[in-house]
Amino acid sequence: MSGEGAYGGEISPPKKRPEHPPRINCVLVCGGVWHDMDFARLELLKLLAEDERVRTRVFENYETLDAIREADILITYTCDVTPSLAAQEVLRDWLTAGGRWYALHGTNSVLRMLEDGPNKGLWDAPRWAPLMMDLLGTQFLSHPPIAPYTVTVADPDHELTKGIEPFDTTDELYHMERHGDLHVLLETECTEEGTGFVEAADAPGTHPVMYIKRHGKGAVLYNTLGHCRGHYDLQPMLDWWPTVDRCAWELPVFYDLLRRGISWIKARENA
Repeated sequence: MSGEGAYGGEISPPKKRPEHPPRINCVLVCGGVWHDMDFARLELLKLLAEDERVRTRVFENYETLDAIREADILITYTCDVTPSLAAQEVLRDWLTAGGRWYALHGTNSVLRMLEDGPNKGLWDAPRWAPLMMDLLGTQFLSHPPIAPYTVTVADPDHELTKGIEPFDTTDELYHMERHGDLHVLLETECTEEGTGFVEAADAPGTHPVMYIKRHGKGAVLYNTLGHCRGHYDLQPMLDWWPTVDRCAWELPVFYDLLRRGISWIKARENA
């Protein structure tokens, strides 16, 4: 109730303090080989910083188990980074309890160059982490040479893809082994075999580009786009890569998908 103050002025009711929005604890795992991890890490951190509620811890692997247990959301951009069994079990339990994970590009890769036998000199995708690949919903097997391809919308009514039109990108087109029920949001058609991979012959066909794999109260959102490489990122195999490759990172629609995905994992309580 308002009234007169000591100097005859009106006394206004005290203003209500705005509620403090809850903090969102994020873990970003960005590491591995043959990609410009510095570029990807910085771009993802800039996107996460658009929301002041998000506080992010950054690691190169999955072995800081308490950080994952305490996280609300997880984002990964890796290549050939395989969690220990203990870390995979923590990820499984975290997802089942309601965690949401935005996995990008090579997160689902396990790669080894074969030294002997008929496939000598080819890259293999050993099934060394079946729990990890079940959590992610896919395992990388091969990709054709980086070249333009068209991404189409498999579910135009989902919040993550509503209003997205088919688009062309120049990127690594992932040929993958599927694990479990996937809600495919974006997809593409592969018309040629992969190169330099043991299982490349099976690459032609329709492959998911972005999908959801649910686990209990939680879920993984996977987006295969986003290859990036700088001059030094193939060392020690190659001292200097002649180009700086940014692929889908050059497209506004990719940043739109990244922002939508980050918003979607932050809304985990609505799953």
